[in-house]
Amino acid sequence: MVFLCVLVSVTAFAVGGIPFGYLVGRIVLKDDIRKFGSGNIGATNVGRVLGWKWGIGVLLLDALKGLLPVLLTDRLLEAAGQQDPAGYCRLAAGLAAITGHMYPIWLRLRGGKGVATALGVVAMVSPFCSGMALLCFVCTLMFSRMVSMSSIVASLAFALSHVLRTGAVAWTATGLPLTVFSFLIPGLIIWRHRSNIRRILDGTENRIMSGQKTENHKGSTGT
Repeated sequence: MVFLCVLVSVTAFAVGGIPFGYLVGRIVLKDDIRKFGSGNIGATNVGRVLGWKWGIGVLLLDALKGLLPVLLTDRLLEAAGQQDPAGYCRLAAGLAAITGHMYPIWLRLRGGKGVATALGVVAMVSPFCSGMALLCFVCTLMFSRMVSMSSIVASLAFALSHVLRTGAVAWTATGLPLTVFSFLIPGLIIWRHRSNIRRILDGTENRIMSGQKTENHKGSTGT
């Protein structure tokens, strides 16, 4: 099973690193999307620069980068007749896909912030907690109009809902891997949003508002 875990993790990292936002920018904008907005390849920046239809498209593609490696891992384990009750392989594949998006080898490790890809992963590994995180994201976005703050709140909500839902099982040998994952991924997402956090504290973070014009300088949010 170790070989299978390594294989799916390496594959997931490569798949997670496919820079859909960058590719869409090259196709539609005929330029590097990183020259505009936040300088990020994530769906939020694509939406700001190219319009939200393109942003939603990139969001879905980035989410699939997280969902498909975990799904493939499950299918491979089933085909090989391997048991993985603690979910080490699927969690390793999910983590690899998320970090691949954050640090893509195709773009010299300059990637997005991992939120959309993480959503695809957690939708597979913990549907209930991912649903709670998504609900918190929507509520926070409606209140703050800031994608960055909503992403941070959602990631923390995922970790909290996991601990509350699983209780003592979260700290058993079978539950601990997912518990570690549930804290590690929010930690990575918050780390990637550190510049956004500074702007939130300074009161200078961009907000999503109807009719807002695209800004061609760096400083917006990104996923």
